[in-house]
Amino acid sequence: MLSDIVINILEDGLFAALAAIGFSSISNTPRRAYLICALLAAAGHSLRYVLMLPDGAVMHIIPASALSAFAIGMLAVLLAPRIKCPPEVCFFPALLPMIPGMYAYRTIQYLLTTLCHTGEEAFQHYFYLFVYNGLTSTFIISGMVVGATLPVFLFKKLSFTATC
Repeated sequence: MLSDIVINILEDGLFAALAAIGFSSISNTPRRAYLICALLAAAGHSLRYVLMLPDGAVMHIIPASALSAFAIGMLAVLLAPRIKCPPEVCFFPALLPMIPGMYAYRTIQYLLTTLCHTGEEAFQHYFYLFVYNGLTSTFIISGMVVGATLPVFLFKKLSFTATC
C-alpha cells in the first residue's frame, strides 16, 4: 500500500517534470534552466498530489495548488541565482503542468450543454456545473499566480539580483 503511494508520487513528479521541460523548450527558456524547471515542477506537482491524497483528503485542489505554487516560487527564488536567471524563468514552465485543464474543459462543456437545454431543471443543473467548474478553475489559477509570485516580492533582494 505504502509503496503504491510512493510510486504514484514519483510518477506524478516525473510526468510533471517532462511537461515542464516541454513547456521550457517552447518558451525560449535557456537550456541551463531546464533541470531547475523540471525539479520545480516535480516538487510542486508531487506536493499538490500529496496534499490531495484520496485516502487522506487533506485539502481541496484550490489551496493545495496555491501552496504548491508557493513552494515552486520559493524554490525558484532560491535556485535561480545558481543558473543566473530570474526566478520567473524557472517557475512559469514549472507551473504549467498544474493548470486545471479538466476544470476549464468542463466549464466550456457545461456552458454549451446549458445552452442546449430549455427545461428549467436541466438548465439549472448544467448552469450549476458550469459555474462550479468555472469558479474552481479561476480560483486555482489565481491561487497559483499569487502563490508563485509572493516569494519574489517577499525576497525582493534575492529575486532581483539573480542575474548578476
